[in-house]
Amino acid sequence: MVTQSAFTGTVCLPLPEVTQPKVEGKQAYCIDPLADPRWDFFLECHPGASVFHSTAWLSALSRTYGYKPVVFTTTPAGEDLENAIVFCQVESALTGRRLVSLPFSDHCDPLVDREDDLRLLSAALDQESSRERWRYVETRALTPFTLITRLRRSEMRYTFHQVDLSPAIATIFNRCHKNSIQRKIRRAEREGLTCMGGSNAELLDRFHELFTVTRKRHRLPPPPRQWFSNLIDCFGDDLKIRVAAHKGTPVSAIITLRHKDTLVYKYGGCDSRFTNLGSMHFLLWNAIAEAKESGLRWFDLGRTDADQHGLITFKNRWGAAESAVTYSRYSSSEQCTHMFDLSTPEWKTRAAKYVLEHLPTGVLSTIGRLLYGHVG
Repeated sequence: MVTQSAFTGTVCLPLPEVTQPKVEGKQAYCIDPLADPRWDFFLECHPGASVFHSTAWLSALSRTYGYKPVVFTTTPAGEDLENAIVFCQVESALTGRRLVSLPFSDHCDPLVDREDDLRLLSAALDQESSRERWRYVETRALTPFTLITRLRRSEMRYTFHQVDLSPAIATIFNRCHKNSIQRKIRRAEREGLTCMGGSNAELLDRFHELFTVTRKRHRLPPPPRQWFSNLIDCFGDDLKIRVAAHKGTPVSAIITLRHKDTLVYKYGGCDSRFTNLGSMHFLLWNAIAEAKESGLRWFDLGRTDADQHGLITFKNRWGAAESAVTYSRYSSSEQCTHMFDLSTPEWKTRAAKYVLEHLPTGVLSTIGRLLYGHVG
């Protein structure tokens, strides 16, 4: 249990008595992490807390999509938080009502260290799911974790890559694949690529244009621009846009988020006409070197779908350690678990992607603005 010298003003609501499982005198509570002053201190002290637990990330989700963050804990008001599972309540007329931990997040571990607390919180979630008629409850765990519940469970696995920054910078570079990574970085340097960094409106415009073009190439709508604006407002100096330019022309851009001892690569886009210049390699190496210089411990390359073999290989070639992220969905409906990936028949998927690929960029952005809040 972490301690805090001074604490006042908690908003902490017990779950309804009818749904109250109890273990050794404990019971489950719900708190609003954006209003509870204990939340940031708890995250600072808990080793499993990531950028996706942070107040900044939760605030951006709430501002952009209207999701309501909620934390389940066994800690009552007036005491230092001992554990927490954070969710967002996603309420959509298109995709249903559900609890997700957390939307648009690579991973979000439950911060529960004791087995008896996990049993209590699992039972509370089980009963809350029934009482509130949530379509499903979803967790996205980087470390092995299973809710102890009567609800049906299905899972999908993704890969996660992280670069260890503890060695010397020369060692980190030498661990990168010689042909695929090292030579690309050196090529970018020979070509005279420059890197602009910050979080102002001009850099956001350049990033968003490159990101939207990239999403179109992948036949996916981009998140709304307001999402990135809110991330900038909420993260402040902990968010950085890096834009690589060739002879004054922006050719690639990435967004990184800093949290505790980790720098997270979250978004990126590039102009495919300049791929051979190694601009994305240049930006990623720039971010890694800056993180190392700042004394950070890890550089996260993020989550990758299991069938994206080329991207998995690319991340492995940075000398990154590969691990699994497990997304688990719990539901009383068998259909919800079978349709975990929201898949459609193959011909419909191909048709939809073909249409997205050929839509004007402005229309594609409008689709993203209208639909992302329903995806979660």
